[in-house]
Amino acid sequence: MNGVPPRADGSRQCQSNYAGQPFARRGMYDHEKRSLKARKILAVLEDWGGDPSRLELLDVSCSTGIMTRVFAGHFGRVTGIDIDVEAVDFANRHQNGLEIRYHVMDALNTSFDSGSFDVIICNQMYEHVADARRLMTEIHRLLKPGGVCYFGATNRLKLVEPHYGNIPFLSIMPKPLASLLLRLLRRADDYYETHLTLWGLRQLVGHFEVIDYTRRVIEDPVRFHATDLFRPESFRQRAALAVLSRAYWLFPGYIWLLKKTS
Repeated sequence: MNGVPPRADGSRQCQSNYAGQPFARRGMYDHEKRSLKARKILAVLEDWGGDPSRLELLDVSCSTGIMTRVFAGHFGRVTGIDIDVEAVDFANRHQNGLEIRYHVMDALNTSFDSGSFDVIICNQMYEHVADARRLMTEIHRLLKPGGVCYFGATNRLKLVEPHYGNIPFLSIMPKPLASLLLRLLRRADDYYETHLTLWGLRQLVGHFEVIDYTRRVIEDPVRFHATDLFRPESFRQRAALAVLSRAYWLFPGYIWLLKKTS
């Protein structure tokens, strides 16, 4: 697959031009959908910490910068990094007068000083990197004491994997079988995403204090701009809350704030 650099043993490790893939492009350049995602994240951060206008934010997977520009309208200083050259180039060309620093940079090994940021966004990203533990160690290093990382994470046990066109059970399959299926469907050459179960995610963020917003967002979808997913008093909202109460480990995704303790 183009843009997927090989390891020393020749195996694939990550995808550096995600914006160039057909299924990715549908969402990454969708201004309306990505702006809504950004507003959801902002609502959580503002609910937790109040006015962020004096805080410095890092978007560790800024992609095409659409969401980063929304953040820039609320935070004091905003930086976006991504390994995807095409995406960062698009972001730089569409700053719209905002003061945002974009860099082509590996989130696993950044050049920023320790304790540089009050808030870090890591949304639906951990599965895309070669070493998720190293990613979270770097995020912990970059946060100021008391700072938080917005961590939106998909559960490996999610029944439908959206990255390649909503394929059922893809994230649960062994990697060789998942890659074979993608080749047969002519969606991609390799399945490189590595999702974790709830237990794996808890281990991944074990050195943070976890503030769980998953239930709060579903209980109050108006406040958190989530009515596109859970309308108040709808069957879907009631079903989601029932699963959270009885089988949290099966819920398809989680919204956590990861606090770096002093």
